[in-house]
Amino acid sequence: MAKLNRDSIRRAAARRHREAEVRARGRERAKRWRVEHPERRREYQQRWVAENREKVREYYNRYYEAHRGEVNARGAARRDADPERTKQITRQWAERNKERRAELQRNRRSDPEIYRSELEANAAARRRKRSLSRAGLPPKLLHATTAAERRANEREADAYFSDSSRPEHLRQFTVFAESLTEHMLKNGARMRDFADAYVETRARMGLPPVSVETIVYAQAVEFVTERMRRVDLLTGRDVAAAVRATEAMVRREERQQQFERLIRTVVTHAHRNSARFLVDAEMDNQARTHRGKPRVPVESLVVQLAMQEVVGRVPTNRLTIEDARNVARVAQQRVAMSFQGPADAVDERIHRPSVG
Repeated sequence: MAKLNRDSIRRAAARRHREAEVRARGRERAKRWRVEHPERRREYQQRWVAENREKVREYYNRYYEAHRGEVNARGAARRDADPERTKQITRQWAERNKERRAELQRNRRSDPEIYRSELEANAAARRRKRSLSRAGLPPKLLHATTAAERRANEREADAYFSDSSRPEHLRQFTVFAESLTEHMLKNGARMRDFADAYVETRARMGLPPVSVETIVYAQAVEFVTERMRRVDLLTGRDVAAAVRATEAMVRREERQQQFERLIRTVVTHAHRNSARFLVDAEMDNQARTHRGKPRVPVESLVVQLAMQEVVGRVPTNRLTIEDARNVARVAQQRVAMSFQGPADAVDERIHRPSVG
């Protein structure tokens, strides 16, 4: 009995071996046929797909459900590898399917909430465009970002924030920018005097001209970097960004200083020469009355006269027209406070002889 079992097992194993060899030879023949007849193989596949659309869709859907992430990743990588071709395919599809696109838009806007939000967004965009146009500003520029660009931005952001050296990099940049700003606010005037002399020397020697600001900030960057403990992670872009921030801060500080200094100078000059300015202001108002024009407040005319005399004595290169108006308004308020009093006191000032 045991011998019969062993013989049966051997025969079964031999049969399975022969069947496996037959299948292997069949696969080899099929493989050689596909290599030798590529056109007939392609025609057969196309015919089978055309005759079995439902099966193909079912196979694809089943595979997609089981491997959704892999399929989406491969598709995104393929589109990112050739973005121009992807844009071309998208445009071609849109041209071929105009009715389909219109139907999709109608279906989307059939939702009242979506339709209302789109109307509000369009109305806000039109209002913003009109406001910019009335203000003399260019229209808002919008850049339509593709999915490939968004994925590239996400990858760059992930690489940026996952960098272990980022905290130290930001610390070095912050310390460098703050130190550069502090140094320029404290020593900017002295450094510009030296740079002006250096530029004049180069001009006398016939060397190419160099910007004063370039010399000043080159010296400031060198001074700050020599005194910092670590600058090994700073790049050229970091230095340029710090210089731009410092230039903006210095301009704002100089503008504020010039603004305040001009106010103080105008008010002081108006007080020192109040008798003369009051006489001139009264004469100007009398001339306006004679010409049939309304009188102007005395303090306003005094400030105008004072500004005309002092505007060339103090630096005003950072101030704008609006700044000058604000200077006149603030100075007028301060002068008006000093001129408040009984009418006979004002008349006494007007008719008091000038002391020069």
